[in-house]
Amino acid sequence: MRDAEILVGYDGSTDASVALDWALQEARHSGRPVRLAYVFEWLTVAGWVGPGVAPGVWPDDTARRQVDDLVRTAAADAATANPGLTVTGEVYDGPPALVLQERSAEAGLLVLGSRGHGGFGGLLVGSTAVSVTAHAHCPVVVVRDGTAGGPVGPVAVGVDGSDPSLVALGFAAERAAQRQVPLRVLHAWTPGPGGAAGVPDERASVEAALEPWRRTFPELDITVDLVGGSPASMLIEASRDARLVVVGSRGRGGLAGMLLGSVSQQLIQHSHCPVAVVRER
Repeated sequence: MRDAEILVGYDGSTDASVALDWALQEARHSGRPVRLAYVFEWLTVAGWVGPGVAPGVWPDDTARRQVDDLVRTAAADAATANPGLTVTGEVYDGPPALVLQERSAEAGLLVLGSRGHGGFGGLLVGSTAVSVTAHAHCPVVVVRDGTAGGPVGPVAVGVDGSDPSLVALGFAAERAAQRQVPLRVLHAWTPGPGGAAGVPDERASVEAALEPWRRTFPELDITVDLVGGSPASMLIEASRDARLVVVGSRGRGGLAGMLLGSVSQQLIQHSHCPVAVVRER
């Protein structure tokens, strides 16, 4: 689904606007259309979660019109500021995480801010964040406020040889080639009885995984770093100088459990740049 749209979780909050800006940058490189998705969730019959205005009583036509106007205006402004891009907006009903997971089946990429108000309140706090990143049908990019305008550095990717990490490697190589920036491949490993003697074998396995991407993008500047220690710490540190950090949805060895608990939360919450979580469809 190379030409599928970029879906953006949008509720008018600052973090949602940051996510939209990142999605528009991605669209300028890829040419994909962008769709803003506002998830309108009715918590009870007594109130609704909306775009920062006083709660209404269900069914509240005024509240729904406010949401429709918010999304329509944001999409129109984004299209005006980015001639040549197709930008649309749509309002959906239901629990945000579940709706976004369902809509991701038809998207090429899902972009989220780290927090929001209204339909996305607490979206990336606790189990909902893990649910979205672990179960979406397409890659998910999480953009925290203050992380998108960092250095014009490389795209960094964690690779451990597992199938999901190899899918992540392809995603990262494509983004680096589109942006004409270096690709930094990181491999966390724990020295065995042979100590540093195992480094050549570790590096050879990473180089073998890189071979098809070197052929596909011969002009791409690629570096490989083998780092001992925690994979989360390795990737968070790499994010200081990166424009995007990419990981697979699951892994083995150094990246095992990457998105199954506290390690994933560390990366999403503490990365210094946007984070892409990539899984096979």
